[in-house]
Amino acid sequence: MEPVDQKQFLETQIKDTLRGIYDPEIPVNIYDLGLVYEVKIDDDFTVNIKMTLTSPNCPVAESLPVEVHERIKMIDNVKEVKVEIVFYPPWDKDMMTDAAKLDLGFL
Repeated sequence: MEPVDQKQFLETQIKDTLRGIYDPEIPVNIYDLGLVYEVKIDDDFTVNIKMTLTSPNCPVAESLPVEVHERIKMIDNVKEVKVEIVFYPPWDKDMMTDAAKLDLGFL
């Protein structure tokens, strides 16, 4: 596989893994919920994830980034994982996918 293809394949695996992680208070995965702002894969296969929480006082503020880190680290070819929590832009329901909005009754 070419490096670009490997990165694309890895990005798909990462997004699929993120879709398997749920906010415990909302029955929607964190990716479709819009909590993941950015997934970048460096040439050495270090994964940088920029994400937010539904609120700064979110009860899983300590555990959710750790879960993201641990789950992504288990993917083959991932060298290192860096998870950065940001609060800008602030999360709101417009960041959700249409499927998530439909599941939650917003559409």
